[in-house]
Amino acid sequence: DTRISGYMLEAALEAGFAAAGIDVLLSGPLPTPGVAYLTRALRLSAGVVISASHNPYDDNGIKFFSADGNKLPDAMEERIEEALEQPMGCVRSDHLGKARRIEDAAGRYIEFCKSTVPAALDLRGLHIVIDCANGATYHTAPNVFSEIGARVTVLAASPDGLNINHECGSTRPAALQKAVLEAGADLGIAFDGDGDRVIMVDRHGAVVDGDELLYIIACDRQRMHGLRNDAVVGTQMSNLGLELGLRELGIALYRSRVGDRFVMELLSEHGLCVGGESSGHIICLDRTTTGDGIVSALQVLAAMTATGRDLRELLAG
Repeated sequence: DTRISGYMLEAALEAGFAAAGIDVLLSGPLPTPGVAYLTRALRLSAGVVISASHNPYDDNGIKFFSADGNKLPDAMEERIEEALEQPMGCVRSDHLGKARRIEDAAGRYIEFCKSTVPAALDLRGLHIVIDCANGATYHTAPNVFSEIGARVTVLAASPDGLNINHECGSTRPAALQKAVLEAGADLGIAFDGDGDRVIMVDRHGAVVDGDELLYIIACDRQRMHGLRNDAVVGTQMSNLGLELGLRELGIALYRSRVGDRFVMELLSEHGLCVGGESSGHIICLDRTTTGDGIVSALQVLAAMTATGRDLRELLAG
């Protein structure tokens, strides 16, 4: 993502992989789900994300994706941790890996996001305020929504390495609420630092959290007869109102432990396609392989345009 420590850690990882004889493709700042997508699209062995998600700039972390764009299972992570205890070596000079930049990484991901909604989707007439958290979505999210026709006002899209998630983004929606009301916009969308979470704000300035977004997407999937097994996955923290509202529609709610990997486990176990957390980490397995803030927001906008109802009306249940 856009943290000041990102390029330092990127250089270290690049050197380590090259020393092991592995070729590396570098994307620069890109949302976490964008790396998962490119890993699949380019037929790579793995994807690596340098990000501490919604945390402040002085934290950082590393996430791994398998070749199919999924986060690594616990057993694989444990094997990697065990390998860290072993001596490190380097391949012969003629076997060193090479590195190059993917010049069109952002463009490829933007086109992928747009492909997750019907080609006929037209957002003309909608005014959307987008809060990019000064994070990895700063150069992708505004383009996705404007290219589908929306009038876009952008907040927190000037990262300087230190301002990621600072008083902005999905964990600090006050600025977005204020901007939506002042602009008379139809809605607002806020992402976290690495773009895998999203929360929204309706035209009245009210926050629409992950539980409510999950409800909207589940209802729309059911309307289109695309909700597998008439069930979705939430967590132990999911609002009881979500469970009762879904039950009224004949949709079951399975509850996992808190954490997107546990949501994913239950989705796989029960053969389901939609799940999420109150924090805004929504997973639509019929569209992509991991939580994706931009893709999730697009599913909500598709529901709005298909039904002619705004966010508040979609939450009537």
